[in-house]
Amino acid sequence: MSEAPSSPANTANTAHTAHTASAKKSSYNTPGQVIAASLVGTTIEFYDFYVYATAAALVFPSLFFPKGNDTVSLLSSFAVFGAAMVARPLGAIFFGHLGDRLGRKTTLVISLLTMGIATFIIGFLPTYHQIGLWAPFFLLILRLTQGFALGGEWSGAALVATENAPEDKRALYGTFPQLGAPIGFIIANGLFLIINFALPHPTSSVLQSEAFLSWGWRIPFIFSALMVAVGMWVRVKLNESETFKKAVEQDKVVKSPLADTFRYHFKEVVLGTFAMLATYVLFYLTTTWILSFGTTPTEKNGLGIPYTQFVLMQIIGVIFFAIFTLLSGPWADKVGRRTLLIWVTVGIIILGFLFPLFLDFGHGTPASVWAAEAFLIVGFIFMGITFGPMGAFLPEMFPTNVRYTGSAIAYNISSILGAALAPIIAVALWRAAGGSTWMVGVYLAVAAALTLVSLVLSKETKDAKYNDELSHE
Repeated sequence: MSEAPSSPANTANTAHTAHTASAKKSSYNTPGQVIAASLVGTTIEFYDFYVYATAAALVFPSLFFPKGNDTVSLLSSFAVFGAAMVARPLGAIFFGHLGDRLGRKTTLVISLLTMGIATFIIGFLPTYHQIGLWAPFFLLILRLTQGFALGGEWSGAALVATENAPEDKRALYGTFPQLGAPIGFIIANGLFLIINFALPHPTSSVLQSEAFLSWGWRIPFIFSALMVAVGMWVRVKLNESETFKKAVEQDKVVKSPLADTFRYHFKEVVLGTFAMLATYVLFYLTTTWILSFGTTPTEKNGLGIPYTQFVLMQIIGVIFFAIFTLLSGPWADKVGRRTLLIWVTVGIIILGFLFPLFLDFGHGTPASVWAAEAFLIVGFIFMGITFGPMGAFLPEMFPTNVRYTGSAIAYNISSILGAALAPIIAVALWRAAGGSTWMVGVYLAVAAALTLVSLVLSKETKDAKYNDELSHE
């Protein structure tokens, strides 16, 4: 039997249905888009942060702060570094409001652009020797801008990854924005190493070449503009998550995400804040403080390792950071986020009490170099295992319509308690102990103990109804 010819109306309806299906299909983000948007953006954000952290340890004490006391100059430099952490909760509130009201995509584009502009301008700042106290003032303003932008970056990237993930692979997808941390570190410090090799420099623990101090340090900051352009291109092409669009369609977008978060989810904010504490303290001890400790001459109670060599040692450790960040995702999907985080936090506490074993002997000898490398590898392995699951764990603690705000506030308040204070406290404790690191280790152990308590009091989020749960109206 032959088929009857299609009528114009039937043909039009078929075409409309096909077009609608095609449009609906195109509105979804592919796994490649999700990985690129969450990974590229956080890589750039963390690159910008690491560029500043490296400069804060190596050149900013002499370029932006009055000379006189090396310890005071270093502490001042770290204080400005830490000031960005104070601005991060403000950024979390601002960008969290935008993200929960307007959507994840728009917010991510704005935060990335803000961070990139601030970093680019730092590359052109005059120094203390040129404009006096205005130099550290402008540096502080731009550093606060960096922190403000980063306050909205991480949560948005984590939500893009997890809200577009299959339910049984949320922790795995949540590790993609976390990978931005080790990748950004490698790019930032690798670029500093390339500049170091390209410019004349002495084989001392701190770069003092005239070319590097006068203009070489500016290159990584200016280079960030190119990376931001790439990140913007990736994120502009991103589609809004179906989870957020569902909240909009159901008219469940709350008027004040901040008020709703603290009214109904204050407990989760507190638990999330302390759940991140050990991660922040460990991270900034193994990246920022130890760079200063490792490159300080032995006569000043440091390890006396040349800058180039020590950064290469850190990069080796960060490779383990990246590997174990990825591995932590499937582990957390299998055994649960909370269970995995509890075990690694116990390991971090033990590591804190082993600081002297790794760092307090034979300064200036090959044995101390190998011990320091072992410390970095162990520390970064723990860092990967504790940081990786956070991309899923913190967002899963909050429902869709306050998820951006809630996870951002918890993540960034913890940055004040952990990251902002860690380098400053570590330098003070290291100096107070006469060059020994045992007090620094105890500091890490105490922070990890607080995290352990928070995790014990928290609920497992592995089976949370991530795409359906909404907060109170």
